[in-house]
Amino acid sequence: MARTPITLITGPLGSGKTTLLRHILDRVSKKIAILMNEFGEIAIDRKIIEGKNIQIAEMDGGCVCCSLQGEFEAAVNEVIDTVDPDIIVVEATGVAEPDALIFDIQESLPRVRLDGVVTVADADAMIRFPQLGHTTRMQIEDADMVLLNKVDLVSSEELGKVKEKILCLNEAAPILETQRCRVDPELLFGIAREREIQPPQHVHEFEFGSFCYTTETLFDKNRFEAFADHLSRKIYRAKGFVRFPEGPHLFNYVAGRWELEPFREEKTALVFIGKELDSEKAEILEELKGCELER
Repeated sequence: MARTPITLITGPLGSGKTTLLRHILDRVSKKIAILMNEFGEIAIDRKIIEGKNIQIAEMDGGCVCCSLQGEFEAAVNEVIDTVDPDIIVVEATGVAEPDALIFDIQESLPRVRLDGVVTVADADAMIRFPQLGHTTRMQIEDADMVLLNKVDLVSSEELGKVKEKILCLNEAAPILETQRCRVDPELLFGIAREREIQPPQHVHEFEFGSFCYTTETLFDKNRFEAFADHLSRKIYRAKGFVRFPEGPHLFNYVAGRWELEPFREEKTALVFIGKELDSEKAEILEELKGCELER
């Protein structure tokens, strides 16, 4: 029996992995099963994908979406049994080191084959935060292809420096420059290279913590934008949905840059991810409370 190809999408927090998934689902006609592994208590990314007319079941477009809440091997086998997809795409959380997943796919899942590892790198973040962490380095080293995203936010000279840094970590993987992860999806499949697989030796220690904020009260848009402009630099990533009188929006914040995109959602739900958050959490929650309009 033919093994189901499985593609792993990895990359740092906020680099554009979910944006890439949305792009793939808009353009690929094959039946795709998506496994998502989110960081934070609220499944923001899953809701965004559901916003692309995908439910937690097989749809007319041939896509399914489920969350990697349980054991990875069980999730893969279940999706094959229930959906029988043409392709499985795994979106790993931004703090995940891909070597364990790669080992699991190749050694413990005989019904699938590794079709490739696509790492989404953030050109803008790599310029503003040039010291790469251990996890980011591993994500680049394990890639079969690097999507260098947000190239429109850096100069040509800065772009050259980023590409040089990536090549120092992984000279075998081609680098595709993208804006908002717009790339021909056909380039992402069938790219796996030969690997010498070793069991992961390290114990993964999470560098980041997170907290959430939810409310059914509308926010004042001007106050929220001012809040986003002055958000603590200890927050590296924030995302979620915000409801204004003007309509609900998807909020994306990465390392000081943020944007709002109109998006249908019934309540405000935000996740904040960063380091040393205990000293910041109470103040941020109070500031968010100040963005609420009177009921």
